[in-house]
Order: sequence, then structure tokens, then C-alpha cells
Amino acid sequence: MSFADIFQPPLGRLGLQSLPFWDMLQHPARANVINGCIATGAAFMVVIGAIAVIVLITLAGKWRVLWSDWLTSPDHKKIGIMYVALALVMMSRALIEAWLMRAQQAFGLDGGFLSSDHFAQLFSTHGTIMIFFMAMPFLTGIINYVMPLQIGARDVSFPVLNSISLGLTAAGAALVMVSLVIGEFSTGGWFGYPPYTEASFNPGVGPDYWIWALSLSSIGSTLTGINFAVTIYKERAPGMTLMRMPMFTWAALCTSILMIFAMPPLTVATAQLALDRYLGFHFFTNALGGNPMHFVNLFWLFGHPEVYILILPAFGVYSEVIPAFSGKALFGYPSLVMATMAIAILSFTVWLHHFFTMGQSADINAVFGIASMLIGIPTGVKIYDWLLTMFRGRVRITVPMVYSIAFILLFVIGGMTGILLADPGIDYQVHNTVFLVAHFHNVAIPGVLFGMVAAYHFWFPKAFGFRLDERWGMISALCWIFGFMLAFFPLYILGLMGMSRRTVAYTEPSYVPLEIVAFIGAFLIVGALGALVIQLWVSIKHRNENRVFAGDPWDGRSLEWAVSAPPPEYNFPVIPVVTGRDAFTTAKEEGKAYPRLETYVDIEMPGNSAMGPVLGALGFAMAFGLVWHIWWLVIFSSLGAAATMILRGFARDTTRTVPAQKVRQEHQHWLDAVAAARAISRAHEGTAANRGLAEQAAAGVVP
Repeated sequence: MSFADIFQPPLGRLGLQSLPFWDMLQHPARANVINGCIATGAAFMVVIGAIAVIVLITLAGKWRVLWSDWLTSPDHKKIGIMYVALALVMMSRALIEAWLMRAQQAFGLDGGFLSSDHFAQLFSTHGTIMIFFMAMPFLTGIINYVMPLQIGARDVSFPVLNSISLGLTAAGAALVMVSLVIGEFSTGGWFGYPPYTEASFNPGVGPDYWIWALSLSSIGSTLTGINFAVTIYKERAPGMTLMRMPMFTWAALCTSILMIFAMPPLTVATAQLALDRYLGFHFFTNALGGNPMHFVNLFWLFGHPEVYILILPAFGVYSEVIPAFSGKALFGYPSLVMATMAIAILSFTVWLHHFFTMGQSADINAVFGIASMLIGIPTGVKIYDWLLTMFRGRVRITVPMVYSIAFILLFVIGGMTGILLADPGIDYQVHNTVFLVAHFHNVAIPGVLFGMVAAYHFWFPKAFGFRLDERWGMISALCWIFGFMLAFFPLYILGLMGMSRRTVAYTEPSYVPLEIVAFIGAFLIVGALGALVIQLWVSIKHRNENRVFAGDPWDGRSLEWAVSAPPPEYNFPVIPVVTGRDAFTTAKEEGKAYPRLETYVDIEMPGNSAMGPVLGALGFAMAFGLVWHIWWLVIFSSLGAAATMILRGFARDTTRTVPAQKVRQEHQHWLDAVAAARAISRAHEGTAANRGLAEQAAAGVVP
């Protein structure tokens, strides 16, 4: 009996064969060695990265700080920062996987260097990570940080629930990362269609990793949507009516509603697929009354609203960035609000266009084709409003503005190709070709990723008190833009030439030149990620030269710019009273932007809670146990989660008080810094002279 046999029962399916290099050692063929080395290298990167983080935190003696100031903090701002950090880490992995796929297809005429199974894992993990563990955490983090500040709130309505949502999302991401080291990920794509993901077709652990990672993420996102919606409805400052909210907050509200109604179908679909795989149910099998199309309908009932869950916050970002760097109020505010709401509603009416070719009648295809075309109308309204905002404005070419302009130019192309695909006749011709890959990325990268990176640059000074390096930011932006065009525009042509998507190898030599161009584009995109890392390093190194403690480096228009950078934990010493749109701009124009207060009061804030990290850790343990059939781990982690929630019900001391004296000291220290700062013009906002006081605001400063 071997070592693995002894420990097989308590460890379920987990054994030596689960290690990434095991098959390479057992079957040392050339293809196995190449793929085994790539998989093992990726696994070692994850392991070494995790060990390096642990060692650095230990050497710095920061475990207590990490636990008390961050992991257990209910502060929406810190939770938002952790969401964004998680997104950037996961994006790094997903971009490397994308580069490997482009490299494989560039040299795929002769078979390439990846096995079909390894390639299938790459496109499955790439899609899963970019949708669920990059874009979703990124937008959730940005909304978490900005939205409560924009509406004049001290925090979200349910701070502990906010921490739990982060813990569940991080647990799902950790499960995906662990699949690199132990076992393998699903080969069924980011959509996990049965019957391929049914146990009879795919009995391995890959589909189980996918199911439980998505289940954790979808539950966390549903809770987040409820939290954000309640916050916006109930926590707005006095005078902030719905039609006085900033457009980013409107986008956050519509996104939250989409999360509430769109995530449950995904949760139901993955739960039913799990019942099929674990208990022999037949929801989606080809026999005994099951129907795989039920899964397809459930998934895309989530999947297309998900596109707008991702893109509406980015639209909100552009609606903040463009007015700020055009020196004008947002053009067509009411039409933008109506367009945002129309997109949110119409997003639930178009899911069937994802499977026009799967057997529906021509009448049904026509109805959904028309609905898919209609959704382009409110999007077009937004484009025109942004262009008219820039018209005759004082446009400043900053990094966030470069992303915004590039978005408008490139997103129009992606939107028009979407209109083409909304025609069932055209869709029949290009369905399952790389034309569709080009279209989706033409929407997702300029529409979502550019928006999130623009938000990162735009609000970074607010979060950390210093500006990011403009030169390296511009290098990264140009690499993103040109890398995207080189990587995906050739795929439109390849799709029309008939190249199938998810193709590990091909026999048509005419594909090669365009695939080489796409590979170069992917290389530039990886370079954009590298430039982002360098930019952060350079910015931290020179942070003292770029301090913006006064809090308003861009001549902002909404309330998040009305406090120090970074803001205090309670956000506002006194909840502001809003008298119109662009509340902070109005205050600056009236000379009331920086009032000195006569009296201060104690402020009650939520106390720290370990619920988020503990439930996240237990959720990860339970999911890992379910993947590997380690039933004792599933039982103990489930009981632990139940006990944690019960014990929370007995907690009495759940708040803490910030004394009035501390509020006074912090507020007056900030006002003194504002009074000492030199107001700068917009022409000098990118220089060291920018300390966070806009020239327009100088009249509102009380010495």
C-alpha cells in the first residue's frame, strides 16, 4: 500500500495524481512534458507568490495591522480597496493565460505547443476570472469606495454584510487559484454547458471547481447588490433627491438592481448542475427527462444582464471623468438617467440572442433580434451626451481622459458589430467563429476594462492622498489601446474567413499572418499590465512630491471631492446638505466649499467584525471539500459557518464611537492644510504644484 493509498479515504479524491507534474512524470512524452512544465511553472508562481506575501508580512510585523485595520474592518473604503487589489491580482493571471492562448494560435498551424485539454483549461479560466474575479470585484470595489461618499453617507447600510460579500468573493477567487496547484480547472468554458460538464462526460474535478467558485461569487454579488441598493435608497444626504445624484451613483443603483435579479438564475443553474453531478439528478442530462437547454436559458438569463452589470459602472465612470476634464457640467443629465434605466430593463429581454442557432423558431429569433437592436438606442444616447459634454469644453488630455476618448472611438465599433450579430441571419453565418470573440472583447475591453482603469487613475488620489505618475500611466494606456486593436481587430477578418473560436490548432495557412498580428497585440497588453505595476512603484516612491491632501486635485464636481484625501473613517464631520446637482461645484461657486464648524458631535460607526474573513475561509474550505469529496471537511466547515452566524446574533457591542474632539482635530487639521495650499489652475494639475486645491475653490477657503 502506497502513501497515497493510506491517505486516500480522509482526503477523498485528492492524491499525488492531483499535482500538476504527476502526469508528466508518469507519461514523459514531448507534449506532456511541455504542458506539464507550463502547468508546474504556473503552480510554482502561485505557491511562491503566496509564500512571499506571508514572509513579507511576517518580516514587517504587519499581521495585527492587516487583521484589525483591514480584514476585519467594516469601512466601505478599505473594503473597496481590497476588492480592487483582488481584481488586479486576478487580472494578472488572466492576461498571462490570454497571452498563452494567442501564442498557441499564432503557432497553431503545426499543432502549436499546448494540448487541447490544456488550451481548454486556459480559455475556461481566462473567461471565468475576467468576468467573475476581475471585472466584478473591480466594479464592486470602485462602487464601494465612491458611492457612499457621493451620496454623503458615512458607510453602506450593512457594513458587516459588505465584509461577508468580500470574503465570499475572495474565497471563490482562491478556489480558482488553487486549481492551478491541485487538480485542474474545468475545460467547459466560462459558461459550463452540460452535457459536457455532466459527471458522465466529465467526471474530473474541473467542473466542480467551476461550480463552487461561481457559487461563492454569485452569492457574494447578490448580497452586494442588495446592500448597494438599500444604501442608495436610504442613506442619501438631506436634499439629495434621485435626480440630484451623480451619474456614477445612478449607474451603481441600476447595477445593484441587475445584481439582485440576474445573479440568482446563475446560482440556481450551478446548484442544479451540482445536484446532477453529486446526487444523480437529471436536470440537464440527455436522459430521464433532463434538458441541457434549461441550463443554457438559465445561464444566459444571467449572462446578458451580467454584460450590463459590468458596463454600467464603467459608463458611470465616464460620466464623471469627461465632465471633470472638460470643465463642464454633464450634458443631458436626464437623458443619461433614462438611458441607464432603459439599458437595465432591456438587458433582461435579449438573452436568447446568445443561442440563435440552437433550434428556436424564426419568430422567436426575430423578436429577440429586434430587442437586441433596440438596446443600442440608449447606448447611442449616452455616446452623444458624452461627446456634447466635451464640445466647447476645456478638454485636458489626462490618463483617465485618454481611456475615455479611446472608449468612445472603439466602443462604437464594438456596438455596431453587436447590431450585426443581433440579426439572426448574420449570426448564423459567424456564430462560433472568432468574429464573436472580437465583438465581445471590443465591448468588454474598451467598455469595461478601460472604464475600471480610468476609475483607478481618477480616484486613486482620493483613496491614498497622492497622484499616480502620469508618464507611466500614459505608456500603459497607449499599450492597452494599441494592444487591444492589434489583438482583436484581426479576429473580425479571421471570423469572416471562417476560423472557429476555441480552436487549439488549424490547417488553413492564410490564418497565420493575422494570428501573428493578434499575438503581438496580446504582447502589448501584457506590457500595459507591466507599465501599470511600474507606475504604482514609481508613484509610491515619489508620493511626497504628489501629495493632494486638500482632496480636490481634478476640480471635482461631486461630494467625494469635498473631504480630505484620504477621507476620514466617518467620511464627513457633518452630513452635508445638498441643494442641487454637482453639489461640490455649487459649494465652490458660492464660497461654501470648506466651512469651519462651530460645534462637533460624537460619531457612531460600526465596530470591527471577523464575520467576513471567517465566513470566507469556511466557504473556501467547504467548497474545496466538495470538489475533492472530503466530506468531513464539508461537515466541519458548514457547522463552523452556522456557528459563526449564530454567535454573531449574540454580539451586543457592534459599534464604536469617534469622539467629537478627534473629529474636531482631524477636520481643523485638514482645513488648515487647505488654507495653506496654493490654488492651482487646470493647466498645472499634473505638476507637483497640485496639492488638491482647485483654483475655482480658492474663494471658498476660510483662513
